Formats: sequence, structure tokens, C-alpha cells
Amino acid sequence: MANPPARSAEERKRDTLHRLEHDVDLWVASADPETAAPFLVPLSFAWDGTDLLFATTVVSPTGRNLGASGQARIGLGPTRDVVMIDGPVRAHTAEELSEETHAWFAESSGWDPRQQTNSADYRWFRLTPRRIQAWRESNELKGRDLMRDGKWLV
Repeated sequence: MANPPARSAEERKRDTLHRLEHDVDLWVASADPETAAPFLVPLSFAWDGTDLLFATTVVSPTGRNLGASGQARIGLGPTRDVVMIDGPVRAHTAEELSEETHAWFAESSGWDPRQQTNSADYRWFRLTPRRIQAWRESNELKGRDLMRDGKWLV
């Protein structure tokens, strides 16, 4: 099976932004800052054009790791059309977010953590991308960096 032709950097950026605007789930990779034990979990998210917003319980491994390290790696899409995003993460309580933000998140992701029985245990995490990579096949590995140091390269 032949690989499809490699996309241009502009096409990859357009496809990445489309995925950020329309997907509702992502994979969050975090690590315990003391033991370096990795943890990977799927979460719903919303993209505001600058940051990704997602929520999980503060007592979960992901919540603890993100709160302690302040860093995450995000994966979007299938393995043959992947977007990888690295960046710092800021934690927020539900009270720190506006009602508009809660409503926007619930509408965008199809899920409202405030409706969970243990909603007080949830923390909101805002990731600001510092690095974004996108590729489908090996012919797109070269030039896969679309963003570095928080600045689009395309």
C-alpha cells in the first residue's frame, strides 16, 4: 500500500486547526514529577483558538500529575493522522471559570463536569501549546513541526 502524497505545511496547519475546532476528545499524557511514571488518559476538550481546556478529578493520576508538574503532552487523531501538542498547563477550580466558559465547554465537548456527582473534585486544566507537530505517514515526518516556542512556523 503506497502512502498518500505528503501534505504541505499549510495543509497540515489547516487540518490541525480543523481537528482542534471539531474534535471533542484527546489523549493527555502526563508523568509523576517524582517517579516519572507515565499516565495516559482520554478526556473531552474544547479549543478557544489559543488554549485547550479539559477537566479531570484532582485525585486522579492525571489531575495529580498536571497539578504537580504543570506540563502535558496531548495527542489528537488516529495514529496515521496524528497531532501532538506539548505545553504548560494551568489548573483552575470551577469557581475560577466564568459561567460563559462552563457553558461553552459543555456545548463544545458535549460534557459538563459540573453535572457529575463528585463535581467538587474536578479541576479544569488550560494548556497553551508551545509545540505542535502533525503527520500522517513517514513521508510527513520531515517538517512535522508546525509550532515551536508558541509560534506558528507556517
